Amino acid sequence: MATARAAAEGTASGHRAAPVHVEPADVPLEAALVALADPVRRTLVRELAGATDWERTCGTFDVPVTKATLSRHFSVLREAGLLEQRDAGPRRLNRLRRAEFDARFPGLLDLVLREGE
Repeated sequence: MATARAAAEGTASGHRAAPVHVEPADVPLEAALVALADPVRRTLVRELAGATDWERTCGTFDVPVTKATLSRHFSVLREAGLLEQRDAGPRRLNRLRRAEFDARFPGLLDLVLREGE
């Protein structure tokens, strides 16, 4: 149990574990719909759609949630194949996996992005 927690939270030396990504091709429709059903996650997706790849760090999103809750939202988006993250020193950079997600669920992301207009 402690090993699983350490793997999820990072190592004992304070380094966090690399994020786990799911390929959009492996995502069931229900998981994609659940990820996009939440208004905070839709805001994150819309903001990422308006940014260049790897431009936005986790702390640059203006959403009314705690840091822990924001981390959970990012996790749900990764699990739905919508988000890719990579670490750059102490920062975690984000990329919307638009092309890959569109290939799996054509038109779904367009509907979400149009909602914010």
